[in-house]
Amino acid sequence: MLKAQRKVMFIFITLLVILAVGCSNTESTPKNTGKKTVDVQGKFAIANAQSFNISRFYGIGYPGNDSALYVATNKGLKMYKDHSWLETTVNNHRYFGFQAIKDGFIASGQPQKGTDLKDPLGIIESKNQGQSLEKLALYGKINFVFMAASYEGNGIYVISDQSDNGLRPGVNYSLDKGKTWNQCELNGFSADSMGMLAVHPEKANVIAMATRSGIYYSTDNGHTMKLITDPNMVTALTFTGDTILFSSVENNKIMLKLMNPATGKQAELNFPSLDYENPITYLAVNPQNHNQIAFTTYKNDLYASNDGGINWEMLIKGGKKEEPK
Repeated sequence: MLKAQRKVMFIFITLLVILAVGCSNTESTPKNTGKKTVDVQGKFAIANAQSFNISRFYGIGYPGNDSALYVATNKGLKMYKDHSWLETTVNNHRYFGFQAIKDGFIASGQPQKGTDLKDPLGIIESKNQGQSLEKLALYGKINFVFMAASYEGNGIYVISDQSDNGLRPGVNYSLDKGKTWNQCELNGFSADSMGMLAVHPEKANVIAMATRSGIYYSTDNGHTMKLITDPNMVTALTFTGDTILFSSVENNKIMLKLMNPATGKQAELNFPSLDYENPITYLAVNPQNHNQIAFTTYKNDLYASNDGGINWEMLIKGGKKEEPK
């Protein structure tokens, strides 16, 4: 048991290292248009994805201006819609910290090679499936992998190890899409790690953070944090309305649970059995249809449910797309 626990702890730490490496890559391309909104060279289209082999996920979600499940990968955006996989023909950027919002998506990351975009992207937004990108903040300066955004509003939270344009090391938030920043004071936070962030879809002041010792919750923009779960490792979380959907590692078992932060009540959710060394890495719930749920795993699997977790379909296995059954 101890060996298995150490293995999962190693996986958790490895995930943090991978993300940190992504954040620290600040190599810039020589060209830059200087425009706030940029289009990448080449003809943009959404095409059928014949095949793909993904080595890394950067986030998943259900943008409010589309009916597809979006998957941010090392090979650009993949979209699952009407039992088919789609992908962008160009603009295949690595969208770190991918966040689906009502009007599209917000992300950070690294641009596709051969474009005139700076690396890193800072924080960008797209309202047209990635055809064009609006530069919100810190373009060409910082990447963020631990980032969260409010689905309905302008709230953005990031974890940064740098000071720049009002940012300070630690957790920072903006309520105007990156124009100004404040630091979260994190009073009451005592975990030895910082992990995935999630923001309430309608209340930008309400956030949650996954750590190796449970979920910390705040209703005042992260100034006061409270541990609301048992001190188990939490690898992924997201809001579904006022409730938190999260995955934890408990007693050599991967769990998927719903929790009401106001009452503390928890309920286990049915999901496919996962190997202990294949924890859940990203979770998504469609704010417009809470029965639509998806998650990715450490070994590059993707599962989705359209009935609130009663039945699941494996859409990607080991980075490769599964054919419809």
